[in-house]
Amino acid sequence: MKAMILAAGLGSRMRPLTDHCPKPLLPVAGKPLIEHHLERLAAAGFREVVINVSYRGEQIVAALGDGQRFGLRLSFSREPTPLETAGGLRHALALLGDAPFLLLNGDVWSDIDLAQPTLTAGDLAHLAMVATTDFHPRGDFHLDADGRLHAEGEPRLVYAGVGVIHPQLVADLPDGEAAKLAPLLLAAMRAGRVGGWHHRGDWVDVGTPQRLADLESRLRRA
Repeated sequence: MKAMILAAGLGSRMRPLTDHCPKPLLPVAGKPLIEHHLERLAAAGFREVVINVSYRGEQIVAALGDGQRFGLRLSFSREPTPLETAGGLRHALALLGDAPFLLLNGDVWSDIDLAQPTLTAGDLAHLAMVATTDFHPRGDFHLDADGRLHAEGEPRLVYAGVGVIHPQLVADLPDGEAAKLAPLLLAAMRAGRVGGWHHRGDWVDVGTPQRLADLESRLRRA
């Protein structure tokens, strides 16, 4: 299975840190955040990783190279302007191929077992979910006792930014146009084609300078 890291965003919530540096290259515990992801992917057995880039994307390409030092083969999907999540996936399909792939948001940190997720036959996605947070108390989706995700229902959990995606989920989108992933996931859930699991371990949305600083402090103490 290939993996894809989403790394094309503007990093607006991280300003001023991202005024001159793309968010994936912001340092955490002595190395860029995206390098933590690459090391964990390699340890989980992945060998081919696609990374979409846009804002200051050539800095990311220059910093990571071909991935050999991580034991990986890296490919970069370049977006002249950010295409949002689903648009970025659609644009990268030529590099990802026709098989399901692991999707990893570039701005999360967790101890999720990246080798764990698998896609049930007929499903379009299988997503890691975590408990609601103070900055997202309403949550995203409902996970039932059978491991199926629903647009409606209680209690609700937050999508952790890790999951397995089938290319068919985005294949019908026009290439090169911005599109969000959430509407496609909601439609797939209503068709009964999305599964998930509740991750109860460590997870951080590294979305603001304060949360980045908190993660840095915690990892330095570990």
